[in-house]
Amino acid sequence: MASKTTKLTQSNRAGWSMALPGFALIAMFIILPFFFAFGLSFTNQRLISPNPTEYVGFANYRQLLGVGTITLESERDDAGKIVRDDDGEAEFPRLRGYTRNNEDYPQLDGMREWFSWGSDESRTFVLARDVVFMKAVVNTFLFVIVVAPVQACLALGLALLINQRLRGISVFRAIYFMPVVVSIVVVSLLWRFIYDGNDGLLNSLLSGLTFGAFTGVDWLGNPSTALPSIMAMSIWQAVGFHMVIWLSGLQTISPTLYEAADIEGSSKWQTFRYVTWPGLRNTAVLILIVITMQAFALFAQIDVMTSGGPLDSTQTIVFQAVERGYGKQDISGGSAISVILFVLVLTISLIQRYLTREKN
Repeated sequence: MASKTTKLTQSNRAGWSMALPGFALIAMFIILPFFFAFGLSFTNQRLISPNPTEYVGFANYRQLLGVGTITLESERDDAGKIVRDDDGEAEFPRLRGYTRNNEDYPQLDGMREWFSWGSDESRTFVLARDVVFMKAVVNTFLFVIVVAPVQACLALGLALLINQRLRGISVFRAIYFMPVVVSIVVVSLLWRFIYDGNDGLLNSLLSGLTFGAFTGVDWLGNPSTALPSIMAMSIWQAVGFHMVIWLSGLQTISPTLYEAADIEGSSKWQTFRYVTWPGLRNTAVLILIVITMQAFALFAQIDVMTSGGPLDSTQTIVFQAVERGYGKQDISGGSAISVILFVLVLTISLIQRYLTREKN
């Protein structure tokens, strides 16, 4: 017994000795910086400032997350009719009268309009202290909601196609995986040329296919197409990586299960539903979590292709953190954004883990 205990202890020591350098690097470059950023988020720290650092509590978080609403009635003339502008739209009182030193609405002080809805009779305005950050949060969630399922499904389809014993199939695997090994900065630059509004490859191709009927679009210069364009490029760039993960999961499924399905006369859809998909459950969980985390970390494409524009339509949380911390030298604001991002990703990962847990 003593001999077994000694061997086990020696084995543990050897394992911990090998893992210690990795733990040290993780602690130095991930754990400690996070706690440092968490502490800075409660201060007014600037990157370069002669003023001393002061504790400001949750002021940075209130500035980033502060939202409010107000419903206003349309303006009317002496006859009681709605006043309209030159375009025929109903006019409402100026928001500045409610968001600038208004004693009746102190909670709205310093806020700006984010979006609104309503009719000519009345309109509800949603205000935010930091409209750009709120746009970044919405854009990030849109990116995750679109990219995660589309990329996962496309990668699974490619994995099913190349998971066959055919001559030359390894060439197709290499081609599909090739964009992954290319730097995301290089890929972003190439796709910026493809999306060029004047003589970009995409516009030229669509114009040729429609025999000149397609007039061309400034894909990255139009607020309605900029973010979808980046989504399409991001899906293409990383789909090969997730294809490989799906492929590894497919190759762990026992061939005898497929043989049994063939003997029972199962169709291809039944085989996928009752054999392939159950065998990919753990792989699917991994793919979902990895894609979600990568999508929340969207930065390089935005920085290279649009710089957050046009009209803040491609702002993201990580881009805002970098822009605040280094572009505007507001280290405390950038740190607060980083902490918010950490909480969002952790919460979503826990929810995903709960929903995909094994049930007895």
